[in-house]
Amino acid sequence: MLTNFLVIGSGISGLNFALNAAKKGKVLIVTKKKIIDTSTNYAQGGIAAVLDKTDDIKQHVKDTLETGAYHNNKKAVEFMVKNSTSAVHRLMDLGVKFAKENGELKLTQEGGHHHRRIAYVGDYTGKEIERILVKRVKDNKNITILEDAFALKLITKTKACFGAQIIHKNKIKTILANQTIIATGGIGQLYEFTTNPPISTGDGIALGVSAGCKTDDLEFIQFHPTALETNSYPRFLVSETVRGEGAKLINSKGEYFMETLHPLKDLAPRDIVAREIYAQMKNGPVFLDCTTKCTKHSAKFLKNRFPQIYKQLLKDGYKMEKDLIPVTPAAHYICGGIVTDLYGRTGIKNLFAFGEVTCTGVHGANRLASNSLLEALVFSNQIIKKLKKSATKFDDKISSPKLLPKNSPTTKLALHLKQQIKHLMWQYAGIIRNRSLIKKEAIPQMQKILTKLFQLSQNKILTNQTLTETENMAKVGILILQAAYHRQKSLGCHFVD
Repeated sequence: MLTNFLVIGSGISGLNFALNAAKKGKVLIVTKKKIIDTSTNYAQGGIAAVLDKTDDIKQHVKDTLETGAYHNNKKAVEFMVKNSTSAVHRLMDLGVKFAKENGELKLTQEGGHHHRRIAYVGDYTGKEIERILVKRVKDNKNITILEDAFALKLITKTKACFGAQIIHKNKIKTILANQTIIATGGIGQLYEFTTNPPISTGDGIALGVSAGCKTDDLEFIQFHPTALETNSYPRFLVSETVRGEGAKLINSKGEYFMETLHPLKDLAPRDIVAREIYAQMKNGPVFLDCTTKCTKHSAKFLKNRFPQIYKQLLKDGYKMEKDLIPVTPAAHYICGGIVTDLYGRTGIKNLFAFGEVTCTGVHGANRLASNSLLEALVFSNQIIKKLKKSATKFDDKISSPKLLPKNSPTTKLALHLKQQIKHLMWQYAGIIRNRSLIKKEAIPQMQKILTKLFQLSQNKILTNQTLTETENMAKVGILILQAAYHRQKSLGCHFVD
């Protein structure tokens, strides 16, 4: 199979890139589940941008740098923020109907922001953006979509990429492409407790590293402070915008504990709030108080402003206007990834990357809330300037491994190893880390898991999606653990005891 542009992943960055690239050639999107099964679809809060006359670029940049512990690439931050307004207007032109009042965008606020600058659609902004982008992609005759297609490996030679090998309809297929784009999202499924969908197993980072891409800042894993404390998996996210509208965190003693801990109180940066909740939970549960103690929080307001959250909480037995909502931190977002420039270039010729899988430098040591959708959109908008519809020349023979049955004993063992990885990462690379234990216990244990997986695949002769996913998780897990060990002092999301 031959295409001009191969996009691996179907979140906001992959779909937006596809729409841009379709103006220059044929685009093939491969996504390992259905096209809407992405982290974008889970994003509740919104997209941050300079959209209000009283806001400005300097303040948004400052908030991003402060939250990122000044570990950010300032040039990349300024580039993103300067392009933020046009990025939101692009979504509006595509058909996204952000909340408005009297013809003006309604804006909300989240942790780390000193200004209301987040455009939103109820509490399902990501889902609405995904819906519109999917519709536009499906309407485009230059774009083809392969669902339930899993990327096994990139096809590379002499520091250049020529496409990828995938599993589709129980067959291994080769796709040659002029340019290949990794847009696979994050790594949340490496953790025992996460808000991420099942697809977030770190495949893109593993693909990139195997192809020779550089990575950076992998130790900075953001834990969202307010996932619903239930046995559901993944954990249901209670958006930060709930606190942006006045809800407060309260401990088992009835104390609003964030009041004196940070100038932004309950809207302090996520790393600070997550660590404090983690500490408070040692003495009892922590709750989110959305009751009438918070001004304007009537049932009518909450149902209209947070329809999905209200509905889900009601299903779990909680009325937002009356009950305290039990919350807990959960793995949410990786701030690092494959190193790229402002155009998504990776250092491997004809290989690009966008979105959460990358390290553009905008997030630094901790992501500012709602900058993720913005980053994915802004950087995938720039690529059109660098695209070439050149002929692909790759005549080498490509060997294919043998596919294992989905219900084989090897597959079942791989699933067991997946659970070990999740538990290990939560224990050693969680909210608070011990570098000594990471070196002595975590890295050796993860290496044993990776060695076992290598044996199961008989040196890459045997494979299937489960086995490769688990191997990807172990590979990325080791990289995260090594990065966490080498970062000797606490910074942003990386906190050592």
